[in-house]
This record gives sequence, structure tokens and C-alpha cells, in this order.
Amino acid sequence: MANVTFIGLGNMGSPMASNLLKAGHTLTVFDLAQPAVDALVKEGAKSASSVQEAAADADYIITMLPAGQHVETVYLGDSGLLASVSAKTLVIDSSTIAPETARKVAEAAVAAGVDFLDAPVSGGVGGAKAGTLTFICGGEESAYNQGKPILEAMGKNIFHAGPHGSGQIAKICNNMLLAILMSGTSEALALGVKNGLDPAVLSEIMKQSSGGNWALNVYNPWPGVMDGVPASREYEGGFLVNLMNKDLGLAMDNAVKNHAPVPMGALARNLFTLHAGQGNGGLDFSSIQRFYHQE
Repeated sequence: MANVTFIGLGNMGSPMASNLLKAGHTLTVFDLAQPAVDALVKEGAKSASSVQEAAADADYIITMLPAGQHVETVYLGDSGLLASVSAKTLVIDSSTIAPETARKVAEAAVAAGVDFLDAPVSGGVGGAKAGTLTFICGGEESAYNQGKPILEAMGKNIFHAGPHGSGQIAKICNNMLLAILMSGTSEALALGVKNGLDPAVLSEIMKQSSGGNWALNVYNPWPGVMDGVPASREYEGGFLVNLMNKDLGLAMDNAVKNHAPVPMGALARNLFTLHAGQGNGGLDFSSIQRFYHQE
């Protein structure tokens, strides 16, 4: 078992950290939100009063932060994590950020003699709670091999995408496709219902046909069709529209820099931006169903 530090205890970070405790690791946690820290302490974690204190004597440090600016603040500068972390520590950032930011942090880590992985996740809050997340890692293969056993305490599928930044590139490609699939699925369901079809029956037909996809199989956006998904609890929890918008913005920025045509991704970004502007930013992204059909 290892000494693990976890920084960033939001909707994803808290259950991820909890699974590390369940796996038997010694856990130190830090977050600006004290209730999140207190909840992990009740489960057996130690709390730290600063990033620097949290990093002391850690074999592994995992961060899960909202955006690139938070990652830079935590890692870089004279008071940043990399200024105080030991060279024996493997540092893993599971935030979803721009590939350029991940490479910037990785370069600083290399200069400090510290191994670093960008390892964003897929699977949502449900996957974080169940310990079935997918980790998409960018970095040296030796660091990936070192970190894999720790990531397996929180995830089911662990991939090495390539060098530093590759994890972030794969993640934004995945989430762009996810947004396209969810908006397309919602559009098809709404069309069927407007023609008198039962959304549950239509979902089963499409699941077993060429239109089958992840949204239909495990995350149906139509209320009441599938138990345990946000659509059946007023779209509360899950992966927020605002976060999907952030990830789609990263994909669009990357597409511009690389002269990559992404017409479907751009349309999905516009749909989710409009949806958020109508007051839905704090709902799960499957609430895009409401764009096509108001209950």
C-alpha cells in the first residue's frame, strides 16, 4: 500500500479519493471546501492545511481540479506543488485541461526531476463512485507503469495514449464525440415521440439497431426510460452542461490551432452553449433533451 495525496475533492475527486481508502492506501487530502475534506477524514483520510503539507512524504499525488488556471496555480511558481514535491513522488493530474497546459506543467515537472502524468478520466460521477472510470494517460511509459496500480483502485480501464499532453487530446476528442452522440440521440428520441412512439420502445429499437450508442445503452436522456440516470431525477448530478461546454471549448480551440475541420463538434458546442444560456448550465448534459422536447 502507498502514501497517496489527493488534491481537489469535487463531485469527481471525492469518490475517487474514497476508493483509494477502500483499496487500503494511506490518504492525505486537501481542498478549499472544508466539508469535502471532513467527509473524507470521517472515512479515514488525513487532512492537510496546504498543498505543500499535503505533498510531504507522498508516494503519489493526484489532482482533480476544475480548469487549466487552477492546475497552473497548484503546480507552478515558487509556492507551487512542484517546488516542494520529492523526486520520488509520481504526480498525476486527472483534470481535463488544454493539452498545452498539460505539457507546460509536464515540462516544469521534468525540470524539477519529478515524473508526471496527465490522466484525465471518462465515466462521470457514477463511474467515480463505482470505481469504473477510464483513465487516459499521457507521459513516459515508465511513469504510466508506475501509476497504473494506483489508478486501478479508481478505474476499470487504464490507457497510455502517448507522451505528455496525449491524455488531454484523447479526452477532448472523446467528449466532443459524446456531445455529438447525446445531442443526436436526444433529437431522434424527440422526433419519434412527436410521431406517437413510446420513448422506451424506440430506445430499445435503436439500441439493437445501427443507431445504438453509449447514450442509449447506459445514459438514456429521456426521463423515466432508464433507472439511475440523471434524466430520471430531473437531470440532477452527473456531468454538468457547463463542464461539457468547457470541454467542447477546449476541442474547438485545439481544432483551430491544428486546422482540423470539426463541423459536428462546432454544432454540438453551439447547442450546448445555447442550452446553458437558457439556465441549464447546472444540470446534467443529458438535459439537452429539453432543447428538443419540453416536458
